[in-house]
Formats: sequence, C-alpha cells, structure tokens
Amino acid sequence: MRATIAVLLLAGPAAAGPDLGPAPVFAEPERARVELGWLLFYDPVLSGSGEVACATCHHPRFGTSDGVSLSLGDGGLGLGPERAADPANLPLQRLPRNAPGLWNLGAEEFTVFFHDGRLEEDPTRPGGIRTPLGAEMVSGFDSALAAQAMFPVLSADEMAGHYGENDIAEAVGQGMLAHEGGAWDRIAARVAAMPAYADAFARVAPGQAIDFPLIANVIADFIRFEWRADDSAFDRHMRGEAPLEGAALRGMALFYGEAGCSACHSGWFQTDHRFHAIAMPQIGPGKAGRFEAHHRDEGRMRVTNDPADAYRFRTPSLRNVTLTAPYGHSGAYVELEDVVRHHLDPVGALRRYDVSDARLPELPGVDDHWVLDRPEEIDRIAAASDLDPVALSDAEVADILAFLKALEDPAERLGVPEAVPSGLPVDR
Repeated sequence: MRATIAVLLLAGPAAAGPDLGPAPVFAEPERARVELGWLLFYDPVLSGSGEVACATCHHPRFGTSDGVSLSLGDGGLGLGPERAADPANLPLQRLPRNAPGLWNLGAEEFTVFFHDGRLEEDPTRPGGIRTPLGAEMVSGFDSALAAQAMFPVLSADEMAGHYGENDIAEAVGQGMLAHEGGAWDRIAARVAAMPAYADAFARVAPGQAIDFPLIANVIADFIRFEWRADDSAFDRHMRGEAPLEGAALRGMALFYGEAGCSACHSGWFQTDHRFHAIAMPQIGPGKAGRFEAHHRDEGRMRVTNDPADAYRFRTPSLRNVTLTAPYGHSGAYVELEDVVRHHLDPVGALRRYDVSDARLPELPGVDDHWVLDRPEEIDRIAAASDLDPVALSDAEVADILAFLKALEDPAERLGVPEAVPSGLPVDR
C-alpha cells in the first residue's frame, strides 16, 4: 500500500522543511586524482574501438545522461539525441536500459548501483563488493562507485565492441574479463603505455602499478567532485538561507504529504535506495539470459532470483531530474510531466502507453515493441505493481513539477577537457 507521509512545513532557519535525517557525507578527493579521472572519463581509450568514452553516455550536455531512451554504444556515431547507428558497423542492439545520471553518487549513502542493484557494497564478498563477476572479482577498488564505473567496458554493446573487432572485444568474447591478461589488464596496459598517463599516475599513486582498479578509483574521484549537486533551491530552503515560495513550496508540501512521493523518494537525495515495481512500460531489447528468446526486463529478480522481486527497479534520486530525460529504467518517457502522471495511475498508464513517448535513435532490424505487442507481458508487469493510484489535479501536478525544478543544481566544475592524452576525439 502507498504510505502517506505527513510533514510540518515550519518557518525559520532551524526548521525549513521535512526531517530528512543526517546531512549527506562526501569524501574530499585530492585534486590531482580528480583531474586524472577527468581525463580518463572523457578518453575513448578505455573502449575496445577507441571510439566510445564514459562521457558518450554520461555527458554534461545531457545532465550526465545522453538524452535518449536507450543508448547506442559501440557502433554509434555522434552524441546525445543526434547519435545514430554507423552503417559500416551497425550495433547488434540498443543498450537494454536507460543511461542514469551521475549526480551525487559520491555521497556515502550511495552503495547500490545500476537499475537492478546488481553491484553493491557487501563485506562478505571479494573486495567488499558484490558484482556480476562473483568470486572472480578482483580487489583494489576503493568503493562500489569505482567498481560500477568500470563494468561498461566489459559490455560488447557499450564499450568493448563485438568479437573480432579488437583485442578487448576478443577478451570479453572469450570470457577473459578480470582474469590475468583479460580485458581489464589489456585496457590498463593501453593507459600505462601513454607517457602522460604514466607520469600522472606516478604522481598520484607512487610505486603502484597501473591496473584497472587504480584507473577506476580515480574516475570515481572525478565523479565525486564533478557532480556533487547539493546547492539547489531546495537545499538553500532546508538550510534556511532562501525559502521556497509559491508553486515550489506547495509542491514540496504535496511531495512530502498528500501525494505520497516521499514514500520511496525519501531523504536528502529523494531516494530510499530500494526497489519498487511501478508498472513502468518496457521497450527495447530487455534483459534476457543466455538461450532465452524474449525482450522482457524483470529487474531485481534477475539479481535475487526471487519472484517477489519481478519488475522491481531501484528508486532513482531526483536531483537534477529536470536535466536527465528520458525517464524510467527503459527510458519510456521523454517528458517529466508524463512520468509524474504515470505515478498517479501506474497500471492505467502502462496499458495506454505508446512508444512514441520515447526517444529512440533509429536502428534497423530491431524489435522495440516485443513486450508492448503482447497482452500477457503487459499483464505480468501490471500484476507486479505495488504503487496505488493517487488523485491529483492538474494544478497540483504543476506544483510538484515546480518542486522538482527546485531540486536542480547543474554543479559542473571542470567541464569537458579540450583534449585527452590518447589524442582521440573528445565528445563535446
């Protein structure tokens, strides 16, 4: 059942709004490590083909996402909504899930990553992190944030490329991922062979070999620094510095009160870090296992093997949600108002959904409608939903949108580098 959270909006600097618990805690990384991670984040050298960087799908121009429902990784040309399939190297499929924003992932409370939570801090696992690699996970990653940043390089469709195209794709295709001489080692060797990177690592980690965990750790430091977004109008209101007024204040009252949004979108960053089924439409390739011929995405169940977790996905933070469209694990909605209204009538919105509400780069020969064309699949998603309908007027929806706007803090610091040590083109 939907929980309704009562809140007292008290005046004055000592109590500017709802009780959100302790203030977020951020590590303060060394500037030299941040700047090294900055270059690596934008450098396509980490991809098999040398054509895709972390920033290709997580770019500041698109709120640290990429502005499309489902990305084109290896085999794509261009950036953001203008990215298109390369006719000479067509991608095999779109990426199965929407590229999430990176805002505030450096806060200590973020310990679970990806839409299904398949990577998370776990002291019982190798290196203190549970990952899809299981017992093969290597040590040396400073945090789950560092580890998650580096899994895209192991995906053929994201950064590695397809078998036969390059040595990284070959290692991935052979299952040589974290193994000695595998994909991670080969990428680290590329980086170490470049004098500018070798010199920079010698300064920030003297005496350490340049391996993949070290590369991941400095990229995580960059993410911590660059996209810390905790100075929005909402933050200033909570600190008693500049109170919210009008529609944003009314929207906050609804969000933490009658509308029940904070039942899941709780805390300073508007997320409970848990998993919920909200009847979100499924488009694109889905997440089928080997030898499975379907396009459904059963979310958290793929991690836990618990049928009760079917179609549950991690609650996203709403910081800078105005900048990170499209929305939902499959990027089903381009407009923020549409995804807000989906929450008001989840099952009804699912059954009315049309893929024209998404933004999908053209990719010949793919089936984006497999789930939508099958009533039995829609029924499965609907039956799993645990979100009750909510009745709000158009004016109240507008107030909630005004509150979401008050969560905006673009917070870009270093920006996009002019060049990277590999000399490869930088996505701008």
